[in-house]
Amino acid sequence: MGALAVATLLPRAGARAATGPLVLDEEARADIARVEDYLNSITTLRARFQQYSEGGGVVFGNIYVRRPGRMRVEYDPPVPVILVADGIVVSYYDSELDQLNQVPISATPAWFLLRKEISLSDGITVTALDKRPGALRLTMHQTKEPEAGSVDLIFADQPLELRQWTLTDSTGKQARIGLFDVRMGGDLPNELFATPRPRRGNRD
Repeated sequence: MGALAVATLLPRAGARAATGPLVLDEEARADIARVEDYLNSITTLRARFQQYSEGGGVVFGNIYVRRPGRMRVEYDPPVPVILVADGIVVSYYDSELDQLNQVPISATPAWFLLRKEISLSDGITVTALDKRPGALRLTMHQTKEPEAGSVDLIFADQPLELRQWTLTDSTGKQARIGLFDVRMGGDLPNELFATPRPRRGNRD
């Protein structure tokens, strides 16, 4: 179960050839600008999610986002995992093992979604844009660390709404996260984004 959760936010070792930057025409630049405006309009978000990972099957849970910097991912039982971004680090807590691991937000695929100002040209390379009636898909990776993996964002269009993202790690394995019952706006308390505390004080 632990590997399933790590696939969503934590970085991977290894190397994989990166795809080069997309050559953008005027329409593509306009679509990317719309995506940036939409993502920057999100102050808080809560939703149910369904995650499919290779070898891990399908699991469900709740996700909470408060930009900038805060995210909480709770898996439904029996997955004993909570992931919390507190503005500085991402904490991965396995309550079954009573084990806490942490990495900087900047070292995870979640970093650009949690920035104060989201720009898909600042530290991000867009490698693909697929636009179809009612749908828009962007593929991107960190410009300085293309070997770390890539992120696909999938939107419903007219109006634009984030529906799914797919994380591909450095070995090519994927985790697909679909959102439903999405609610934007409203207050999310600080307690949601507090670092989990192991019962015995273990931390790796």
